[in-house]
Order: sequence, then structure tokens, then C-alpha cells
Amino acid sequence: MTDALEIPKLPHARIASARLKRLRWAAFLLLALLGLLIRLPQLGVRPMHTDEAVNAYIVGQLQAGEPFVYDPQDRHGPALAALALPLARMQGAKSFSELTESELRLTTVLAGTVTILLFGAAVEMFGFVPCLVAAVLFACAPLPVYYDRYFIHESLFVAATFGLILAGRHACKQLSLARAVLAGACAALMLACKETAVLHFLALAAAAFVFWIWNFRGKPLGALWKPKALLAAVVVLLLLVVMLFTWFGSNWKALAALLQAVPNLFERAGGEGHEKPFWYYAQLLTGGWSGGLIFALACMGLFLTVRKRAPSAFGFLAFYALFLAVIYSVIPYKTPWLALNSWLPIALFAGLAIKSLWYMAAKYSALRKAMPAFCILLGAAAATLIAHDTRQRVFAHPADESNPYAYAQTSEDLLGLPVEVATLAHQSSLASPRIAVIASDPWPLPWYLRHYSNVGFWQPGQPVGHADLYITSTEAAVQYSDQLQTFIPEFFGVRPGVLILLWSPATK
Repeated sequence: MTDALEIPKLPHARIASARLKRLRWAAFLLLALLGLLIRLPQLGVRPMHTDEAVNAYIVGQLQAGEPFVYDPQDRHGPALAALALPLARMQGAKSFSELTESELRLTTVLAGTVTILLFGAAVEMFGFVPCLVAAVLFACAPLPVYYDRYFIHESLFVAATFGLILAGRHACKQLSLARAVLAGACAALMLACKETAVLHFLALAAAAFVFWIWNFRGKPLGALWKPKALLAAVVVLLLLVVMLFTWFGSNWKALAALLQAVPNLFERAGGEGHEKPFWYYAQLLTGGWSGGLIFALACMGLFLTVRKRAPSAFGFLAFYALFLAVIYSVIPYKTPWLALNSWLPIALFAGLAIKSLWYMAAKYSALRKAMPAFCILLGAAAATLIAHDTRQRVFAHPADESNPYAYAQTSEDLLGLPVEVATLAHQSSLASPRIAVIASDPWPLPWYLRHYSNVGFWQPGQPVGHADLYITSTEAAVQYSDQLQTFIPEFFGVRPGVLILLWSPATK
């Protein structure tokens, strides 16, 4: 009789569960849409950073039919260009000269939007409230919004890392071959983004090992992973890495270059002019009006996780966050966009802290009555702080030296150089002026001179022929003073502390 009474309830339970799942995804879709809408305005206003210009040039080479050539010394993997190429073509750009800042940056905007959506898939792993809060922070906070509007690999790298964590967890928990294949694909995408994937693999492996020792000592590893699933993940990883780095079989020399990536990575970790103190990332993450609040909540969530010592997904995330923080803090080489990698655990732990505060307050009747009003006030205050920082750092002063995210950022003054070149060419009735650029580091000038077909680049000391216009570094100007004696210089700021000179013929 009991069974007969319980059976009719099952369809209703399934319907309720399906409705909740649809509502959950609707919430995260709305947040992803919000994040997209925040990231799209004025997408092409900020000057192109040198790294963005290099990545744009690579896309331009691919548009011209050239294969991707991997350079482990000065460039990263092919993943960003592989995604940007079809997006640029869909928007109508057929060559390097036709590319725009907005078309290129749309790639990373979409990668950041995907990261927000992935929090919807992470609910079973981390819980609804922590994922909802983390999605809100990723959608609105200044750090992810700023670097999602940057045409560099970091946003795509973070999305791939999140995908690896989610797929890897499901592959272990459900012993799923399909999830293992997906985990391998995400790992391949990480490596095809940046060589720093090796550091994240080490942090993830160390976190998994310590988490297993901490919570599952004595439990056989076979109960957590199928050998077939592991083999499938490795095979997919290798196949995708080979396919992407050789640019679908057109450049097999890339595999030999890839073997040099790790040695070059550790050599570059020494600094190469980007040395920062141990506490650099902590200082960066706690800056602004909202940074301290979010970081404090994240520390609270981390503390509660470690103190509870429960075999939860947050336990694994805690070890991963700690290992990652130590690795990035110890390495002298530091750039601000690398902090985006730490934003993933920070956002989730901040969400866990908010959930914990709610539950703790709910235990006391006096606090329970005041909780709605308190949450509204706290939410309004946090939203105000975040909105202020996002407006100031992302939209009001995106290239200002006072902005800690604008690292070695191209000066807005450089935007006047192509305008002046066009004016001089028009005055001299030159449809295609011959432009000679002499500088040891000409970037991002190839981007800003992309509309001119007759441009040459020389290193200081190389013989340079006659040109209608010259563009030189301040050092090169001294070396070529005899050749430039009939030209008049005009100074432009390239980035903080770096000037470039545009030389035009003196009027008679």
C-alpha cells in the first residue's frame, strides 16, 4: 500500500526538479547576458596593448593563408588565434588591415561570458549560492571585466581551467569516459593557450594528491578513476595539442619548439624586467573600493573550508588556490592579468562565505528577522563599490598610469600617430607613403600602421634606404641623425617612459 501511494509522486518530483534546473540555468544565462552587456560598450576605445598587437598580427598572418608558427620564446600557443580567426571572418574582416580592436576583443569577451555560464554547470559541485555569487562577481567586478576586454590568452585560459576542474571532478565521481575526454580537451586548450598551463597542472595534481591524503587516505585510487578514462583523457590531450600546435599538420616543426616551452618558461620566470615583490598579487586583488571586501569574504570562505575539513569540492579548491597562490607569488615574473587565474577560487570562496553568513544568522531568531534588510543593505553597498571600481578602471581610465590593470599600457597619445601619418601623406599627395620604422621594439606600431602597404621595419644599426616618413625610437634617432637632418621630428608617447618620433620632410 505504501509503494502504491509513493509511485504517483515520482513524476511530480521529476517535474519539480526539471523546473528548478530550468530556473537555475535561466538565472545563469541572465548573468552571462549581463556580463556580455557590460563588456561590449566602448570595446575598441582603449589603445591596443603590445601583446594584443602581436596576437592581432598572428591572426592577420592566418587570414593571409600562412600557418601558425609557434615561438616558445616570445609568443604563446595557437588557441586564441584559432578562435579569433573565424570570429573575425564572420564579422567581415578578410585581412590584417581590415581587423579592428572590437572584432578581436570580442573573442575574449565571449570567453569570459562562457566562464560565467560554467558556474551554472558547477552548481552540483559547489552549490547554488556560491556559484550564483561567483557568477555575479565574474560578470560585474573590475578585474574580470577589464581583462575579458583584452585580446590576450588569459580569459580563454581561465575558462579552459574551469572546464578542466568541472569535467575532471565529474569524471572521477561518475567514472565517466565522456567527461574524461572533455577533461583532456580542456587540458589541451589550456596548454594551447599558454605554457603556464604546466604550473596549473602541477597545482591541480598537488591539490588532488593532498586532498586525497587529507580525506581519503587508504581508499584505492582505482575507485576514483577508470584506467580507460585516464587513457582517453591523455590521448585526447595529445591529439589536440599536436593538431593545434602543428596547425592541423601544416607545421610539424612546432612540436620540437614545444619541447623548449618548459625550459623557456622557467627561464622567463626569473623576471625579465617584470620582477615584482611576493605580495604583488595580494596588493592588486585588495585594491580599489571593492577589492578588500571581496578578498576578505574569500579568506573567510577559505578558512571555513579548511576548519571544517570535509571531503567537499571546496576542500579540493582550497588546496588548489593555496598552491596556485604560492607558485605565482614566489615566481619573480608577475603581470597583473595573471591575477585573473586566482579570481576563480576567490569568487567561489566569497560566495561560500556569504552562504555561511546567511546560515549562521538564521540560527538566531533575532538575527533571522533582520537578515532580509541586512542583506539588501550589504548587497547595495557591495554593488556600489564594485560598480565604482568597474567604471573607473574599465571605462573611465582604462589606459591611465594610475590604473593598476593598465600594465605597460599603450598610451592614448599614440593614437594620434596614424592620424598624423594620414595627414602628412595627404598633404604630400602620397597614396602609399614609404614608411621606415627603426626601433628595437616597434610594437604596437605594426598594428597602427596596418593600413599602409609600404612599411618596413629595421633594427637600430641596420642600413635604411630613403623613405617618405621615418618613425624611430629616441635611441635610433641619434644613430641616424645624418639621414634625418632634413626631417622634422614629432614626439608621441608609446607607453609610460617610452617615446617614439615621427620624422616628416621639412617644408622648403
